[in-house]
Amino acid sequence: MIQSDEKGLFTIQQVADMTGLSKQVIRKWEERYGIIQPKRLENGYRIYSQQDVKMLLKIKLLSEQGHSLKQAALLVKEFSEEPEVPMKKEKLPNYEQWNEYVLQLLEKGRHCDEIELTYILKQAYHHVGLERFLTNIVVPFLKEVGKKWENHEWDEYQESVSSLVVRDFLVQIRRNYQYREDAPFVLGACLPYEHHEVPLHLTLLQFMMKGWKTQLIGASPAPGAIESLVSKLKPDVVLLSATTTIPFETDPHLLERLEQFAEKQKDIAFYLGGQGAVTYLADYKPRAIIVTNAISDILK
Repeated sequence: MIQSDEKGLFTIQQVADMTGLSKQVIRKWEERYGIIQPKRLENGYRIYSQQDVKMLLKIKLLSEQGHSLKQAALLVKEFSEEPEVPMKKEKLPNYEQWNEYVLQLLEKGRHCDEIELTYILKQAYHHVGLERFLTNIVVPFLKEVGKKWENHEWDEYQESVSSLVVRDFLVQIRRNYQYREDAPFVLGACLPYEHHEVPLHLTLLQFMMKGWKTQLIGASPAPGAIESLVSKLKPDVVLLSATTTIPFETDPHLLERLEQFAEKQKDIAFYLGGQGAVTYLADYKPRAIIVTNAISDILK
């Protein structure tokens, strides 16, 4: 990757990989709307800054939201000149907070390059520390990966490789982290039929930074596995996760069985989170399992 300073410079092919725009479209937007002004090397090749990439991403998203390219370019230009004035009614990801690591991960994720993805994650983790690594790099990257997959911009393999590489790296961090022998113990578990475990990894890492010992039951455990492991390991807290509503739709009696089990565990606190759980159980009245997406509710 071409790099001139801490901000980084990118070739047009790299920008195309990061944004999902073709090289022809990037040149066309540059010439027609003047929203970006890339520098040129001695050989005439364009090189783009992080800010150029973010501007292109904003225009792209606004156009996907129904704006004409001309309107999108004007909105982005006005916002860049007066950043203290938010765009009216426009919902844009906080691209300004993106750093070079996020952009590099998007480039390598598009090509399903597992080795480079792992290398960039390792560099970022050692450079910024765990808390900023999760907040400023992993979460923005995964959100963008999810958006690209939902918009059919990335195929299932691109999404899967990117997510699995991140998951494996988070597992490695958690397993190598040191904790006190008398540390409180939290057990995390996806519900049966739930395969999205990365959000739970992120939550457990937040607990780990607060001094907790953590352990995770893998994705989609067999029915009864959660109850069996809780009885055996005796954690202080159990975190159950459902990113989708599939567990409840597949097994309508799942929550009732877990509630009955949790009621018998007098010294263990049970929490259920994830967007699927919060959405499906909007009117749910807990007896022994608290439904929440706020980690502060648990760590208070």
